[in-house]
Amino acid sequence: MKLSKLNQNRRQRKPAGATSANTNVRYREMGEMSSSEAEVDEDMEGLIRVPDIEDRRHHKAQSGIRGEMGNVLLLLFLYVLQGIPLGLAGSIPLILQSKHVSYKDQAFFSFVFWPFSLKLFWAPLVDALYFSRFGRRKSWLVPTQYLLGLFMIYLSSTVDSLLQDEGGANVVMLTAVFFMLAFLAATQDIAVDGWALTMLSRENVGYASTCNSVGQTAGYFLGNVLFLALESADFCNKYLRIIPKDTGIVTLSEFLFFWGMVFLVSTTLVAIFKKENEQDKGKRKIPQETQGVLETYKLLISIVKMPTVFTFCTLLLTAKVGFSAADTVTGLKLIEAGVPKEQLALLAVPMVPLQILLPVLISRYTAGPRPLDIFYKAFPFRLLIGLEYAALVWWTPSVKQGPGSFPLYYYGIVLLSYALHQVALYSMYVACMAFHAKVSDPLIGGTYMTLLNTVTNLGGNWPSTLALWLVDPLTSKECQGVAGQSCGSTEEAALCTREGGVCTTTLDGYYVESVVCVVIGLIWWLWLGKKMRRLQEESPAAWKCKMNR
Repeated sequence: MKLSKLNQNRRQRKPAGATSANTNVRYREMGEMSSSEAEVDEDMEGLIRVPDIEDRRHHKAQSGIRGEMGNVLLLLFLYVLQGIPLGLAGSIPLILQSKHVSYKDQAFFSFVFWPFSLKLFWAPLVDALYFSRFGRRKSWLVPTQYLLGLFMIYLSSTVDSLLQDEGGANVVMLTAVFFMLAFLAATQDIAVDGWALTMLSRENVGYASTCNSVGQTAGYFLGNVLFLALESADFCNKYLRIIPKDTGIVTLSEFLFFWGMVFLVSTTLVAIFKKENEQDKGKRKIPQETQGVLETYKLLISIVKMPTVFTFCTLLLTAKVGFSAADTVTGLKLIEAGVPKEQLALLAVPMVPLQILLPVLISRYTAGPRPLDIFYKAFPFRLLIGLEYAALVWWTPSVKQGPGSFPLYYYGIVLLSYALHQVALYSMYVACMAFHAKVSDPLIGGTYMTLLNTVTNLGGNWPSTLALWLVDPLTSKECQGVAGQSCGSTEEAALCTREGGVCTTTLDGYYVESVVCVVIGLIWWLWLGKKMRRLQEESPAAWKCKMNR
């Protein structure tokens, strides 16, 4: 159902209900460390003299995290900024759905969520090319954030016309602009992830992942859930106003302009006042090794050519086909059935504690030698939840009490359905990540892990886009009231309406997709799922990259 999109891009593509058709993710789901943290840590031990390490440890023993609180807060803020455009992009499918765009248009817009899954392909360039005098990470961070701010300010003046074009929403232009925003955000993520490894001392570098998770989630919440709530006239009139109005407290253009200015001002301050490789407060300048761009790409190719890795990547690219209809289309179908998009988005809020606890609880069962056993066991339960989602969509119109009005117990059932989906999703996700860590060659751990995570994310993106694309072709409609007229296309549907007829759906492609996806998923589970489990029996040498031997 897509009730959260940020995690889809960082984990898998998120269920659409709360945030986007891709949500996800989106998408968490949509930001691992782009620089290989494991490599950096190992290299540092050989590059830094023992006295330097002792000096730093002595200093940090005295100051602890308090001595670096400014750096931690800066990292947190940079990750919050990163989540804003992702959250806004996640809100657009819900807005488009309320304007009755086709599912083919939704599929086209879903390409916006691909950059975070593809950033591995340009991350070596970000790591290797920079102006040393300005700073290795600032060389990319500053121009990228300036471009993000300028794009958002430009979009604030055009987004209303793009959403309300004479022929309907201009989906092509919306996709192009938001794809660029997502690309820039992904590039900013690479730079910030790399900077985090040197901005914080080795004793406190663990806080970088916390800043990443908390900051991106907070930014996504601001750009998606909070925006959709404040943009909704019904929500604002019901909960925030005394005197009702026809519009929400903020508009999309105002929201974009505000955050565009925040990007420009904050980036200017970082460019002027924040220096890289500081040598004050007891810090030493840390030498940084940079692998050549061509060497990195050759390394990636050599990893993929390994038989075990190639097989595993093939399985990762096909494993999520069975979940694509449920994860991608369900939330949009609920909006089509009349569920307010802001109410659907707000259902993500009570899920946050569950999303924090689940990885901790599940990791107890994935820490052993066979983490993919949990993946295999959770797989059929997630397929069954897909069928339950289809039943939920079918049941929704019958409990509707009026325009946008549903009983409280209905939202309770939706929330319970989403919670069960999260348990199955996180069981598979945590198991998969544990196996990635188990088999990755420690000598090239960062590159190896990032490659596997990229393939995992791509395995969620392409089925989601395809699932959206196929909804309309699989849907059957007929024109009632006009003899000999059909509703097979947009033009035919318009002609039916002009002649006094009404297009009614005789077979919804979503239900066809739901059944087909579950069947495909069961076949995958019975055939390829066992093959994935057998990969755990391969010797450690089968996963080692011979290029390093």
